[in-house]
Amino acid sequence: MTKKEYYSTLGVDKNASKEEIKKAYKKLAKQYHPDLNKSPGAEQKFKEINEAAAVLGDDEKRRQYDQFGTADFSNMGGQGGFDYSEFMRGADFTFDFGDIFDQVFGGGAGRRSGRRRAARGSDLLYNLEITLEEAVFGVEKTLSIPRMEHCSTCKGSGAKDSSAVTTCQTCHGRGMVQQAQRTPFGIFATTSTCRHCGGEGSVVKDACPDCDGTGLVKQARKITINIPSGIETGMRLRSQGQGEAGEKGGPSDDLYVQLHVLEHDTFERHGHDLYTEVAISFVQAALGGEIDVPLLDGKNARLEIPAGTQTNTIFRLKGKGVDTAHRTGDLQARAVIQTPARLSKKQKELLVQFAKEGGDKLEPQKGFFSRLKEKL
Repeated sequence: MTKKEYYSTLGVDKNASKEEIKKAYKKLAKQYHPDLNKSPGAEQKFKEINEAAAVLGDDEKRRQYDQFGTADFSNMGGQGGFDYSEFMRGADFTFDFGDIFDQVFGGGAGRRSGRRRAARGSDLLYNLEITLEEAVFGVEKTLSIPRMEHCSTCKGSGAKDSSAVTTCQTCHGRGMVQQAQRTPFGIFATTSTCRHCGGEGSVVKDACPDCDGTGLVKQARKITINIPSGIETGMRLRSQGQGEAGEKGGPSDDLYVQLHVLEHDTFERHGHDLYTEVAISFVQAALGGEIDVPLLDGKNARLEIPAGTQTNTIFRLKGKGVDTAHRTGDLQARAVIQTPARLSKKQKELLVQFAKEGGDKLEPQKGFFSRLKEKL
């Protein structure tokens, strides 16, 4: 017996996976289907393609074909076999391309079950404002989330009780309906979702009074989320399965918490670094000294001010910024020299003497009445 080259027929390698064989078969079957291809030889080619797929799509048949080089499986009791002669006669045979595809690859039962799966619910987005301290150090928050949940009375089915659910008489529980159209090659069948039951395969006669048959009710649920340290404005946290529930008992989707960090009275954040201002006196700036710098956690850090410090000088406190898994930032403290608003007579005399020692020319500041007298 001449060995038939099934791999060549489908255009696949001998090591091709079943998924690759399925893909090749589907492409060629559509290309040479007699209803779509009227060229001479298309009918014979279509037979060869299906024969090759019937062998290579079956693990046992493929193993024997690879081992013995024969396609004669007539003694196997017809397991997984496929007879194409009826299809080619075109008299009273009903053809469904999806059915043939499943018969070849052994998936017919799953394919013919057309019941629509329960749809997932919707994602929820919750905007949450947090303080800078909470963003930098992390915090646990308990949120009250209004969302659609499965009705506790009907368990999401939408029916008053189990007896209120009946099999759809239009599709007979399949969720799909078939329509047939006669062609020169036979009756071509197509399947579509049943409009009567929406693909469910069943219909509800008496609706649940608590959810009006929707299977869903509005509830405010308290959810606790952990906000990690180092979070920034615009970041989102995902809480899996905490979104809205799906219809007809469908699973819940996810909750996304979008964070907004409030402005701080003392600190600003840029990346991993924090920025603040520290006030120092004229004497501290001139002579030097030590001051306490407040930190975001409420503690203080000791900072040495060198003599001759100018205003707007930036001091870096290493490791006092934002600490994350990637790196730890610094605290950038900007010195602002404060000028005393009120001076005693002695302080004024000392400052005048200080100015003269430095060569400064001072013009005594005149009061309002003195300036008025000069003008008159």
